[in-house]
Amino acid sequence: MYIIAIGWLYVTLLVAANEATIVAGIISFAFYGLLPCSLLIWLSGSRVRRERRKYRESMANQLADQQNGADAKADQ
Repeated sequence: MYIIAIGWLYVTLLVAANEATIVAGIISFAFYGLLPCSLLIWLSGSRVRRERRKYRESMANQLADQQNGADAKADQ
């Protein structure tokens, strides 16, 4: 996945270098390269972020259950 993004950024960098002015090159690199690639990487990573958040919540719940269980055992 990252190799596709790197290749696309390389192509857009070459296109930007071929522009008539520096400003046009920066704008074309930003709108044809950086923005689409950042959107693609962000969207493809959403499932990983969601799974990571679920894992952290489940670990926090397990830790809370263990602490609650330890408190109950100490009282009895």
